[in-house]
Amino acid sequence: MISICCKISTTVFAFVAFIIFTSSVNSVQSVNVKNTNQSSDQLRVESEKLKHIKDYLWKIYKPAVKTIQSPDGDLIDCVLSHQQPAFDHPLLKRQWPLTAPSGIPNGPTSHNNTINENFQVWRMSGESCPEDTVPIRRITEEDVLRASSVRTFGRKPHHVRKESIGDNHEHAIVYVKGSYNGASAVMDVWAPTVETSSEFSLSQVWVMAGSLRKGDLNTIEAGWQVYPDIYGDNAPRLFIYWTVSLIHFLDKG
Repeated sequence: MISICCKISTTVFAFVAFIIFTSSVNSVQSVNVKNTNQSSDQLRVESEKLKHIKDYLWKIYKPAVKTIQSPDGDLIDCVLSHQQPAFDHPLLKRQWPLTAPSGIPNGPTSHNNTINENFQVWRMSGESCPEDTVPIRRITEEDVLRASSVRTFGRKPHHVRKESIGDNHEHAIVYVKGSYNGASAVMDVWAPTVETSSEFSLSQVWVMAGSLRKGDLNTIEAGWQVYPDIYGDNAPRLFIYWTVSLIHFLDKG
């Protein structure tokens, strides 16, 4: 009787152990299948994202008359003026660039003492673009990936951390009425250190017309900025922002 009980107990224990083992194996297999599916989905999403970026780069690429290798690694394409990406806009299709002004219009200050020097790295070697072409920095996949998507690439970041605005944030605003052809400013160019890639430092001229309240706001900004999240380095970069339907777009140099 005792041996029969022991036999039954041993059988029950073995059966329970088998159930636990089978359950564990099934759980492991389930986790592995789930991880495999997630990896496959992630790879598919990344593949589609890269394809979208490559299609976008192919769309905006313009044949270059000349390409200049900048010491900092950038490629500068010299593109015919009438083929520059700005003329891809529906309102500018089949348009032709205006003749460049022969000089700077007279203003409140004299420009006679202005010293013309090439401060852009790609021009320091003496290279320049031929006449009737414009220099355009070649956009790379890495540039677009830093912006997280094609949709956000080239747009002005809307979110500024509150803690980044403190006593060291200084600016001046001047309001004037009248008809103006442009604005000018003299700004020193530095390479200030930023603590994180999401921080930036800049110097710029910002001209505004209209108002956001009336829905006719137009702005244009030009200057230099150090912004690792956008450019991938800590060098000062020329930039121009302008509004298109109240959305800020960026032309980077």
